[in-house]
Amino acid sequence: MENTEFAAFRKVLRKTQKELAQLLGTSIKAVHSYEQGWRGVPPNVERQLLFLISRKRRPGEKIRPCWTQKKCPPSRKHKCPAWEFQAGKFCWFVNGTICSGAARKNWNEKMRICKNCPVFEPLLCPDSKP
Repeated sequence: MENTEFAAFRKVLRKTQKELAQLLGTSIKAVHSYEQGWRGVPPNVERQLLFLISRKRRPGEKIRPCWTQKKCPPSRKHKCPAWEFQAGKFCWFVNGTICSGAARKNWNEKMRICKNCPVFEPLLCPDSKP
């Protein structure tokens, strides 16, 4: 996650650096460093921030599970942790998902795929994109 994205997401959440630090379980200095680009945003912090952003969706908005949207064949779906844990609306949150036929090696690689996915995009509120 880029520092500009991080700062924009904090503004969408309408949180001060101090408030966001408390939500993320980190220090104010860390939040400041992420926003200034002095430190990279660690995967666990990015994941938590994205989760918070995803909860700002409009009430009543329907999101279909990933396996339905992506039309996963049963052989793939049954091997995927998103299916196993019934996390089809939060597949982006779960490591090891079998998107595009293979699990990704790490969080950064996974997020490159997720950011262009029709399952992930609606989870972010419309005004949350920097």
